[in-house]
Amino acid sequence: MIMMIDIVKVFLPSVGAFVLGVLLTPFLTDYLYSHKMWKHKAGKTALDGTEAKIFNELHKEKEINTPRMGGIIIWFSAGLMMFLIWSLSHILPTESTIKLDFLSRSQTWVPLATLIFGALVGLVDDYLEIMGSRQEKGKGGLSLRKRLMAVSVIALLCAWWFFDKLDVVGIGLPFGLNGGELYLGPIFILLFLGTALFIYAGGVIDGLDGLAGGVFATMFAAYAGIAFYQQQIDLAAFCATVAGGILAFLWFNIPPARFYMSETGTMGLTITLTVVAFMTDRLGEGYGFLVLPIIALPLVITVFSNIIQVFSKKLRGKKVFLVAPLHHHFEAIGWPAYKVTMRYWIFSLVCALLGITLALIG
Repeated sequence: MIMMIDIVKVFLPSVGAFVLGVLLTPFLTDYLYSHKMWKHKAGKTALDGTEAKIFNELHKEKEINTPRMGGIIIWFSAGLMMFLIWSLSHILPTESTIKLDFLSRSQTWVPLATLIFGALVGLVDDYLEIMGSRQEKGKGGLSLRKRLMAVSVIALLCAWWFFDKLDVVGIGLPFGLNGGELYLGPIFILLFLGTALFIYAGGVIDGLDGLAGGVFATMFAAYAGIAFYQQQIDLAAFCATVAGGILAFLWFNIPPARFYMSETGTMGLTITLTVVAFMTDRLGEGYGFLVLPIIALPLVITVFSNIIQVFSKKLRGKKVFLVAPLHHHFEAIGWPAYKVTMRYWIFSLVCALLGITLALIG
């Protein structure tokens, strides 16, 4: 009976977030299109500051006339679902409604905070980018340095909370190695910060219709499964609810995309994914951090393809990929965008299943 209640607690909010997202999308879409919330000038600059010629050629018609800020659907529907269940448990405090509430200080306050604050910073960036693109010489958007600073501040606050308030001083090791834990002490804070920045860099996977939505939904669903196995039911419900919100976004983001996720989606999701990985580590007596590079392998590959491209151009004077990150390289060599997206979905699912398996057998 307890298992059944836990299953309902995890899956009901996920379905609810999906339904809310689908119902709210027409209102958001109407606003985004009526206010022309898209880039008004096509063109992207490569990481080394030069013009991304091949990318711009492939996406010159998609860069404009398709609204940004679609990520609002994800965090708003997930957050609203959590608020509705929390409100119900307080307005009608029955045994069932109280058990459904998964807003808890020990498991979900921190990831919910990172989701909302990261999304709001991303929303500001999206708005400034759109407004800036309407001006002839306007740069638009927060600079990369400012965005990295924002991510760093949020990550450092979370790291301090883990280290000082939750007494997390290391990461889990499988098979009882070193007593099951690698002690890091204050270095844990640096590890948390570095992980958050690295995963955030993988947010540029939001480059093709449907790509980021499918990958992020799979990753959060994987951590929902790991948290459920570790009896972190509130955290499992949170991850599943976020996955439900992502699926609502994905419903409208599959080719041809009605809108793009953009920074308000990717910043909140990447920081939160980092938090969830550490929440399912020592706090759940698991190995959530060690399996993060596997579950998030599509993001890891995206980041490394950018790094390889930049260093190759600086050191060798030539590129390794036609375009970086890797998913655009596949586009450039002739793969249709929908094929790249669907193969990434499959690859992401395989990575998630492998990550879950390793987390459970460790």
